[in-house]
Amino acid sequence: MGRNRAFEKRLEPPGEHDDEGFCALCGRAIPSTVRSSRHHLTPKLKGGAQAETVRLHQICHNAIHAHFSEAELAARLTDPKALRQEAALAPFLSWIRRKPADFHTRTRRAASKRGPHRGRMA
Repeated sequence: MGRNRAFEKRLEPPGEHDDEGFCALCGRAIPSTVRSSRHHLTPKLKGGAQAETVRLHQICHNAIHAHFSEAELAARLTDPKALRQEAALAPFLSWIRRKPADFHTRTRRAASKRGPHRGRMA
């Protein structure tokens, strides 16, 4: 339960931001009625706690972390352009760009990050 509460604190609730910005990953508008989050371009675990962040739709942020480890993000995916050009995200980006700006659904972990016992309690 504590983990969910901590996760909820990191989200920007609807109405928290006044201006309608654009997602740094998919390029779609982020209306003030939609949840969004800040993505650290250098992961906090890799020294990026005070580094630059970009605003993303929550589904776009989830997709990044579903496909890449913190080490991969820190080593080679430290800017939005590199993320947009990454082949692993190409199918997601092609799909999400056809959705309305307020679209959200569950994000599944990439097969490459799934293991036989990952996420299961013993």
